[in-house]
Amino acid sequence: METKQIQEMIDVAIEQLAFSYTPYSGFKVGASLLTKSNRLFTGCNIENAAYTPTNCAERTAFFKAVSEGEREFQAICIVGGQDGILKEYAAPCGVCRQVMMEFCNPHTFQIILATSREQYEIFTLEELLPKGFGPDNLAS
Repeated sequence: METKQIQEMIDVAIEQLAFSYTPYSGFKVGASLLTKSNRLFTGCNIENAAYTPTNCAERTAFFKAVSEGEREFQAICIVGGQDGILKEYAAPCGVCRQVMMEFCNPHTFQIILATSREQYEIFTLEELLPKGFGPDNLAS
C-alpha cells in the first residue's frame, strides 16, 4: 500500500473516535476497512451495560461491509485510546481477529495499528493470529 492511502485510512479511523459510544470504559476505538474493490467502510466501538453485547470498531466495520455485499478485503486501520487519546497501538481483540480470519487471507490481509499519520505499524493477520482457524479448516 502507498503511504498516501495508509494516511487516509488513519485519518478516517481517527474521525471514527468521535462516534464511539463508551460510557463505561471510556476507551474509544475507530477503524477503517479497505475492500479489494477500494471501498472504505468505517466502524467505532459501541458499548453496552450488559458488556457482552458490546461491539468492537473492527467488527462494526466488517459487519457494515459484509451487509452491503463485500466479501474481499485488503486492509484495516485501527486506532484507539482512553478518552480517544492515542498514546499506544490498539490491537484487535481475539474475537475481531477471528472475524477477520473468516473473510481475509491471513497471509496478505494488512492490519495497520496507528497513533497518528506518521506513527504506525503494519502487520499481517497471520502475524497477529498464528495458526488461525478459518473456512479452509472446514473444507472437505
